[in-house]
Amino acid sequence: MNPTQQQRDIFARMQSGEPIRLNDPEYPKVMEVVSRTLRLSVELNNSPDVDQTRRLLSALIGTEMHESTVVFVPFHTNFGRFIHLGKDVFINHGCSFLDMGGITLEDHVLIGPKVSLITENHPLDPADRRALLCKPILIKRNAWIGAAATVLPGITIGENAVVAAGAVVAADVPDNAVVGGVPAKIIKYINN
Repeated sequence: MNPTQQQRDIFARMQSGEPIRLNDPEYPKVMEVVSRTLRLSVELNNSPDVDQTRRLLSALIGTEMHESTVVFVPFHTNFGRFIHLGKDVFINHGCSFLDMGGITLEDHVLIGPKVSLITENHPLDPADRRALLCKPILIKRNAWIGAAATVLPGITIGENAVVAAGAVVAADVPDNAVVGGVPAKIIKYINN
């Protein structure tokens, strides 16, 4: 590690997109968060109602969720600490948020069932493949992500945009665009 990396903790380096390797002296801090998240996820995914789910997910992500936000279980995350949810967000059953790079859902976002938001990747070099490369996902206000869609690291989904069911989003989506396919392409724009 160079001197600059030593001054910044592993979480700051993770969110800035620097490679995080298993032999990093601070990697045990990451595993502490992962272990805590796994423990809390068991309780979360056995929650009998949306209010308890909201309380447990608030504890998992470390910030209180607004009472207008609803998450249906099961909900899966490997980290949780870098998830930020706005007001009037709805997340349907069976979603997976891999959030080490940061996931932000602005107000009024709709997430369909079985959606995967993935902020983590690995280098192509086989010798360094186990390193983590993280980039944030931003889903802007009033966007709708359809069932079983996948959003890849570093992507921004624009305001009012729609991602069709089953799409794989590998490039930013403009405001008011409807995208679909693998990889997702613009199908049309929504007229306001």
